[in-house]
Amino acid sequence: MEEKKKFKLGLLPKLIIAIIVGILFGQFLPEGFCRFVVTLSSFFSQFLSFIIPLMILAYVTMGIANLKSGAGKLLLITVAIAYCSTLIAGSASFFVADTLFPHFMSADALDKIAATAGNSLEPYFSLEIPALMNTLSAVVTAFVLGLCMSSLRGKTIGDTLYNGVSDFSGIIDCVLHKVIIPLLPLYICGTFTDMTKSGKTFAILGILWKVFIVVIIMHLICICIQFVIAGLVSHKNPLTLIRNQIPGYATALGTQSSAATIPVNLQCAEADGVSSEIRNFTVPLCANIHMAGSMITITACATAVCLMNQLPISIGTVIPFIMTLGIAMVASPGAPGGSIMTALPFLYMIFGTEAGDPSGPICAIMVALYITQDSFGTACNVSGDNAIGVIVETIYRRFICKSSAQ
Repeated sequence: MEEKKKFKLGLLPKLIIAIIVGILFGQFLPEGFCRFVVTLSSFFSQFLSFIIPLMILAYVTMGIANLKSGAGKLLLITVAIAYCSTLIAGSASFFVADTLFPHFMSADALDKIAATAGNSLEPYFSLEIPALMNTLSAVVTAFVLGLCMSSLRGKTIGDTLYNGVSDFSGIIDCVLHKVIIPLLPLYICGTFTDMTKSGKTFAILGILWKVFIVVIIMHLICICIQFVIAGLVSHKNPLTLIRNQIPGYATALGTQSSAATIPVNLQCAEADGVSSEIRNFTVPLCANIHMAGSMITITACATAVCLMNQLPISIGTVIPFIMTLGIAMVASPGAPGGSIMTALPFLYMIFGTEAGDPSGPICAIMVALYITQDSFGTACNVSGDNAIGVIVETIYRRFICKSSAQ
């Protein structure tokens, strides 16, 4: 007899439950109990601050080191298109958010949020866990190691270090899946308990559902634009390309993981007429480096959070953030919330040093807001992967193959 599959609650439902429970705790339970919940949440936030530089070191190093696979010209073309797509999507998201979101935020709601700024609950005690390195050191180290391993692997040196970093990446991956992701609901619960007790929650939630709708619409528009461009370049019908992508989009919605969607996305690419040699190269590669949907979500959410907390934000601060994140999110883990966990240490570039503390309440709101839309962002990412595949296939056939034959 076949064993019945155990019912498993996904991360999004868990976070929604955590938000509801946090609101109920803050609304109805005494301050002493709420401070206990906030204390537990603060322990987790300290561990998160410790582990984030290690995540950057592990994932970005491996992501860059693995870029060796593939022909030189094809690799450069694919990476350039994916990076430009991510940058353009993030920049467009900021302009849309900066234009529309202020209309969602009445002066009354902003005044209510501002009035609660100093009302946060204090944990009973805190435990400081110093990080082994700061985030900038982790990024620089990851780039040095990744680039060197990429060029040295398979030669006289490089394989031993590659295998060691690969094992280290597996350990961090285990920590992410076994500790960070399961305890995220506790982190969010503590944040919303504190916010409810301070009177901030309901003013914020009245704004966030409108942000949610705008972000999803931006994802869908982004997908349409990407496939229209792919259709124009390849002389294929964009509507047919979009219809072929529906199974991949639906799979990404369910799994919230670009990596888990790769097998289905390969089938979608085949339906688009992309050859096996190109789709087997572009789909797995873009699953790790093309983050247009995630960038739309993160930029829009960051803009909303800045407006809610009356923090200054401009295109001058957003562009460097997007450019940095477009690289830092390379090979962000194929788990729900992987992109926002990778983005956390860089939020100070928008929020400022104090408000951008990865273990602080503002970043916790960012995590909660992002995770509720993560599946749509992932679906946008993987859909764009196949649009890039169609473009790369066309460039390969028209230019690279021709030049090789001549």
